Amino acid sequence: MAALNRHANPVLLLLLCSTLFSLVTPHEFRTDGTVIELDESSFDSAIASFDRILVDFYAPWCGHCKRLSPELDSAAPVLAALKEPVFIAKLNADKYRKLASKYEIDGFPTLKLFVHGVPEDYTGPRKAELLTNHIRKLASPNVSVLESDASVKDFVKGAGSDLPIFIGFGMEENALATLGGQYKKKAWFGLVKDFSEEMMVLYDFNKFPALVSLYPKYNEQSVFYGPFQEAFLEDFIKQNLLPLTVPIQYETLKLLRDDKRKIVLVIVEDETEDKSVNLLKILRSAATANRDFVFGFIGLKQWGEFAETFDAAKGSDLPKILVWDGDEEYYVVDGLERLQEEDQESQVRRFLEGYREGKTIKMMVKGPSFKSFMNSIMGVGLVLVIIVMVSVMVAIFYLAGESGDGTPTRPARPENEPGYKPISDSSEGAEEGYQGGNKED
Repeated sequence: MAALNRHANPVLLLLLCSTLFSLVTPHEFRTDGTVIELDESSFDSAIASFDRILVDFYAPWCGHCKRLSPELDSAAPVLAALKEPVFIAKLNADKYRKLASKYEIDGFPTLKLFVHGVPEDYTGPRKAELLTNHIRKLASPNVSVLESDASVKDFVKGAGSDLPIFIGFGMEENALATLGGQYKKKAWFGLVKDFSEEMMVLYDFNKFPALVSLYPKYNEQSVFYGPFQEAFLEDFIKQNLLPLTVPIQYETLKLLRDDKRKIVLVIVEDETEDKSVNLLKILRSAATANRDFVFGFIGLKQWGEFAETFDAAKGSDLPKILVWDGDEEYYVVDGLERLQEEDQESQVRRFLEGYREGKTIKMMVKGPSFKSFMNSIMGVGLVLVIIVMVSVMVAIFYLAGESGDGTPTRPARPENEPGYKPISDSSEGAEEGYQGGNKED
């Protein structure tokens, strides 16, 4: 390269050096837990700089985005302080449409978690505390390798109480690899390389290899000693993804959709009564010995509408016990439809024996089945969305037909860039200008 003229303009030289420096210097991002604002020039650098980064693709006019923003502000410092930190960033996807198109953003807000540069849609809860827990799970390894007793305790503490935890002691490193990835969103998985007898006492296993299942929320624990082929391991994991006795609620019904076992359902008048609590202890014992069933319970007081679909009514026919297929049909055992107050343990045992022997009466649920109940849960929200959309469309057609002076109104937003599929159109004032396919809480 020819030497620069020593009489060259020093201001020009300074500008040239500054330009070259900016081309080779990576962006510097704050790591103090502040939500990072990205643009086209910094986006790729941020994805490459952080092992784990959650990106909020938003639009300034979107009402849902505005409500999500303070939740992300609250979650950001917590996630940034983790041992394996997750940083939060945001991108104005309405302004930087080429980037939005690249990542197939079709509604606002859309959250994507990038782990080592690979994006994954985030569709979990959006309140700060729940979002933090969910992101920690998604950003964690499929199976955490634990080196000592202390790391086991830290792992269990960090996992929290809401999801089941599976810890392998003395197992082969690849034994849980596939299943850890398959069930990552539903449970925590750890594999311990070195542990003491204290761990064996704490988690109540007397030999190894062993796979310990913990469900802190329900204070439940069980141990699997093999065989450690994938099919047997998966059976054990699936059986322990739910507590021994499942409280029937909207959320647990969603979990039951993925479980193919039939449900032994007990309907009581009030879940909180002492006699109901004692019955649940009996059911928990029965569930331990009959893992081919799911054992569930529901109180007429807690959710009478659902209980009544099984022809359960307040009074002498409770507690009622039946076997439900999770959909339209359920079965009662002839002569054991109701549990008497005395010796309920033997009654539950005889009920299960009678069911297995085929001494049953087939019944159909009254009114909504499991599927229609689930559809109704989602349907309420869907109906509201449809009503809002129809109202907005009517208003748009009215305004489009005639403005205040009788002339057609102009589009609220500029034309899209060539080759770009519209994300959503809305004026600055239309906070809820939100298309049907958009993401929302």
